[in-house]
Amino acid sequence: MPDDAHLSMMLPDGVMRVLAPNPSPMTGPGTTTYLVVATNPNEQIGCVVIDPGPRIEAHLAAVAHEGAAHGGVRAILITHGHPDHVEGAARLRELTGASVLAWSREGSPAADRTLVEGEVIVVGARTLRALHTPGHRFDHLCFLLEDAQALFAGDLVAGVGTVVIAPPEGDMSAYLASLRRLLTLDLRLILPAHGPTIPQPRALLENYIQHREDRERQVLAALTDEPQTINMLVAAIYTDVDPKLHPIAAYSVQAHLLKLAAEGRAVQVDDLSPSPFPTGRGEPDALPAESLVALVEGGGSVAPIGEEQWRLA
Repeated sequence: MPDDAHLSMMLPDGVMRVLAPNPSPMTGPGTTTYLVVATNPNEQIGCVVIDPGPRIEAHLAAVAHEGAAHGGVRAILITHGHPDHVEGAARLRELTGASVLAWSREGSPAADRTLVEGEVIVVGARTLRALHTPGHRFDHLCFLLEDAQALFAGDLVAGVGTVVIAPPEGDMSAYLASLRRLLTLDLRLILPAHGPTIPQPRALLENYIQHREDRERQVLAALTDEPQTINMLVAAIYTDVDPKLHPIAAYSVQAHLLKLAAEGRAVQVDDLSPSPFPTGRGEPDALPAESLVALVEGGGSVAPIGEEQWRLA
């Protein structure tokens, strides 16, 4: 179905959603694929897909079917290279003949062409503007539907809860800068990839920034002059969180620590366990989203990076 009963129906004119059947602790109800069509019924120019989602044949067939009903899919836009967003891109291209556009082939190997900051994608008389918003991942893009002042936000924010910032692909400083950048836009709606439509963008963005700033203060308060592992810091900070979720919390704490280290406020003493994530950005088959889901669904309570030791600078 193009829509799901559990998701808010608040959508701009000419926007449809297709929910992928990939619910999990990391994706919530699943990944949302959006289609944008011209609002003038006399314009038979096809539509644009944003985030094809995972390679699930029934989902991709539904997206292709919906696109065909609106003149065919003309372009497939990728918000970032995590598998639940980009994995189905090559298959949807086969089904529709549409080109795949992304920030980076390093992040999205299926991309036929890369986008640049501010580039405009035309859908009839409508325009989608690509905004580079790194932080959740280095290649993250948002797409601003300018006539509706609606932002397709990928994983920069979520309809419910917060998003994971997992180094090395995630960067807390860049993430906060991206959130603050969005505050400068006159947004009416945010359309996230996970969860319902966000009808009060400014309030949500301010809450997200406040949450991260509060967490940073907690991390600083927990640090001492004596080395502590990330696992120790997580246990001290996340006292009200199910221990099964501590592996995710560990990556959030690591992201905060790396930000503090760059600012000269924290020091890593050693690194006793290597991260399972790639040290470079050219390894798309080893990604935080998959690794974190495995940690949570496997019931593990210790993050692979949890033995890193940190202290105050």
